[in-house]
Formats: sequence, C-alpha cells, structure tokens
Amino acid sequence: MQVPPKVGEDVFYIGYNNNNKNMLSNIRHLALDMDGTIYKGKNLFPYTQQAFDILDSCGVSYTYLTNNSSLSATDYVNKINRLGLRGTLDNLYTSSLATLAYLHKHHPEFRSVYLLGTESLKTEFHEAGYRIVSDDVTDEPDFVIVAFDTDMIYTSLCKSAWWIKQGKPYFATHPDKICPTDLPTILVDCGAICDCLASATGRIPDKVFGKPDPSMLEGIMETHDLLPHELAMVGDRLYTDIEMAHRAGVMGVLVLSGEATQEDLDRSGLNPEIVIENILALAAKIKETKNCSCTV
Repeated sequence: MQVPPKVGEDVFYIGYNNNNKNMLSNIRHLALDMDGTIYKGKNLFPYTQQAFDILDSCGVSYTYLTNNSSLSATDYVNKINRLGLRGTLDNLYTSSLATLAYLHKHHPEFRSVYLLGTESLKTEFHEAGYRIVSDDVTDEPDFVIVAFDTDMIYTSLCKSAWWIKQGKPYFATHPDKICPTDLPTILVDCGAICDCLASATGRIPDKVFGKPDPSMLEGIMETHDLLPHELAMVGDRLYTDIEMAHRAGVMGVLVLSGEATQEDLDRSGLNPEIVIENILALAAKIKETKNCSCTV
C-alpha cells in the first residue's frame, strides 16, 4: 500500500509520485470550491487574485462551485464581486442550483415546498416557480427541502420533521456537517441538521445534492465541452471535493488552506491526484507545466 508523503516545503505531488506531473498540462478548466479554497469566511486569501491572474494568462478557465446553500446564486455573484474577483451567473454553480435542476427534470409535478432554509434560498426557489408553504399544518407541501439554514427557528425544524415523518419526498441540498469559518464558533451545516432529523423521524433524505454528487461536475463538463482529463476539481475537503472528483472521473486537487490536514488525508483512504499548499501554488504549477510565458 502506497502512503502519501508528509507535507513539507514542497507539498505538491501527483498520484503519490512525481512521474505524472505532465497530466496537469491537459487541464483546461478548474471547478473551484470557494470557502477554504479562495477565501475563508469573509476574508479573501491574500494570494487568490494573483492565482487568478496566472490562470487567466495561461488560458485556464474556472467555475466557482459551492455546497453552501445559505445564499442564492445571485448573492454569491455579488459576494465574489465584492471580494474583487470576477464572477457571473455563468461561472458559478451551487448545490441549490443542482437541486433545482434535478427537481425540474425529474419532478415537474412538484409545485409547493416546505423549505428549511434561509430567506435568500426561499427567494431562489420562489423565483424558480415553487410556492413556499407556511408553518400552518393545513398548508401541505409536495416535498421538503433541508438546506443550510443559518437563521433556523426551532418550530420550523419541528415542522420539517413533521412533514418528513408523514412521508413527503425529502431532499437535502448538500451533505456538509459543518461550514468553514474564521470565527470562534462551529457552524452546524445541512448534513448535521439532516442527522438531527434522521434521529427524530427515522428517515434520511431521498437524495442529497451538492458535492460529492458527480452531477455538478458532469454539468460543468457539458457546459464547457470538456473531457474528464481536461477538468480538475479543486477544494479543501476530502469527503466532498475529492470524493466528487473521483466519482466524476476527473482530477482531484486537495488544497491545504482550509479544512483538511495531512492527518485527515492519512486517515481518509482517499488518494487525490494532487495535494498542494494553496491555489496560488497550484496556479504556479499549471504555469510551469503549460510553459506559459506570462510574467505574473
């Protein structure tokens, strides 16, 4: 059994050896996790803009990808732009958008939803054509959505449990147990809320969207006309970012700027193709392998 090397001054490796670095030269597009990869909480990493300058100069495009469903896609674009980065609805994909895409395709009959989520997410679902039901027990939904509700009210948690217990179709936007933060707290995320509901109702979600579901990357490949070896998934989490890369058959890049540590990697049993310090170091390696002439 191969054991990944310990992180030292040069943490870059591919396949636990340095014989396949040229595979990075095939990459045309990056799917970029956001929190823990390009920023932490509300703070942009100081090297992020330089990394994007290098990627732009080398002709490598990218899509911002996030499991965090507490904000709508429009809110995320605004956040990205406030941070000084270039973001549009065309280069952003969220777990809530993946959820909506699935519902429109597989359940066009659904019209009303009990949504345990933020007002921002409720607005996004409303604009997508769904009626958000109230807490009144006579206001019956077609299905239940559980998301990352940062303003969760206890009675709403109980009401979602009620409808789940009644057998309503039940979906979760993503599996994350906690959300990364630079604050002295633990942000209980969608996956942990679902664990609570499972304990209370005896049911797990009928389907969980977001990373590591491979459909997010499959959608990016279709949109940008990419083959699997031309796309890399870059993120700081093993059980979402790297697991999704493996399920979709694309390169998995673990950055050590967020959640995962070397110790986590050793225990995980997952073998990301690349482990590297941060996105700037990755951009530098892409520049090197592609022999870019940019001076950034």
